[in-house]
Amino acid sequence: MGKLFGTDGIRGVANTELTPELALALGRALVGTLRERGIDRPRVLIGLDPRASGDMIQAALASGLASAGGDVTELGVVPTPGVAYLTLETRADAGAVISASHNPVGDNGIKFFGADGYKLNDAQERRVEELLEGERVDRPTGVDLGRVERPVDVLAPYRDHLVAASAGVRADGLEVVVDCANGAASDLAPQVLAALGANVEAIHAEPNGRNINAGCGSTHPEPLREAVRRRGADLGLAHDGDADRLIAVDEAGRVVDGDQLLAIFATRLRAERGLDTVVTTVMTNLGFKLAMQREGIAVEETKVGDRFVLEAMRRGGHLLGGEPSGHLIFADQATTGDGILSAVRLLTTMTETGCKLSELATVMEQLPQVLVNVRGVDRDRLGAAEGVWGAVRDEEAALDGRGRVLVRASGTEPLVRVMVEADSETSARDAADRVAERVVAELGGEPDG
Repeated sequence: MGKLFGTDGIRGVANTELTPELALALGRALVGTLRERGIDRPRVLIGLDPRASGDMIQAALASGLASAGGDVTELGVVPTPGVAYLTLETRADAGAVISASHNPVGDNGIKFFGADGYKLNDAQERRVEELLEGERVDRPTGVDLGRVERPVDVLAPYRDHLVAASAGVRADGLEVVVDCANGAASDLAPQVLAALGANVEAIHAEPNGRNINAGCGSTHPEPLREAVRRRGADLGLAHDGDADRLIAVDEAGRVVDGDQLLAIFATRLRAERGLDTVVTTVMTNLGFKLAMQREGIAVEETKVGDRFVLEAMRRGGHLLGGEPSGHLIFADQATTGDGILSAVRLLTTMTETGCKLSELATVMEQLPQVLVNVRGVDRDRLGAAEGVWGAVRDEEAALDGRGRVLVRASGTEPLVRVMVEADSETSARDAADRVAERVVAELGGEPDG
């Protein structure tokens, strides 16, 4: 068996790659790792997003947990950060989320949180994989078998936590449109924003198991832009399927991405709490780094993936980190990225400063950035594809310090990403297309744009 865990848990096509059999075995292996740490009867929370395959995978995972002697609390549909929060808040021994985040409905995934609310580290994930490969996990019988419970309104503590994150600052009168991606935020996000006093219109908030992320949410902001302009709203907010991301739209319908939001929050925390460092990834726009340099804030870069951002934040004791995708982490209030929490912090910032979102977003100027995904490739061969790296060197030489080229294999999907920043959209597009052509020539596949 190859390595199962990627940068964000285990992910794949439901019922072919992520099967009920695998979910059952994962449940047993997780309990096995907890028993090795002296926890006789582990208690594990499970939450999921509303995609159609979730019930099937949850049933299998819960069965695996119970068959190894773990007690299971099924939370129902809940954002990923809600599982992290409730795992810590209720003193559970672990949490599990069944979700493929922003991926299409056919995909699904499983990620685990420890008792501290943080995602499992590499060593913990490796031990789960080792137990999957044949090491024995006990099969208790009788009263030693685990039980499965489904309590009512378990989300109240998490809902209260999100509202309290505003520290009493109200957003009375703000006109807000929120795109819930027909996902896990569909009920909760509008409730929290309304509790702060905002006038809320929710769109794509009717999940049916088949429409999650379908032309909506943080990866498809066009409907939100139209809704903001139609309503004359002050801003729009877009989440992904499991609500750990936030992308915003200003009052004129312009997208404010994760880099811009991170810059807004970093400068605010610089003024309020003396923030001296912000953590982000190599995908961050060069304009963000220039803005932070101007504000006197150091930037620490990591590999792509929120787990790497969080590891660097914990290692350095930093308050704030995030990714261009809108996965933002506030270390003083969360153990993982939380899209609804980010929305609360954004409304709070707008209220306290009296600024429109368009005004706040001027903190940074984005360099033109083009991203081309090459799908259907053998991403594991990228490291040895010298022709690709030669093309990267050629393009960087041509840019002569006026931009950059980044090529990386996705940690969650079977594709290679080509990103180019340059001083013009045309230059960035041409360079990205040339590098993507070389990726296809070396590794096969097809570019998506």
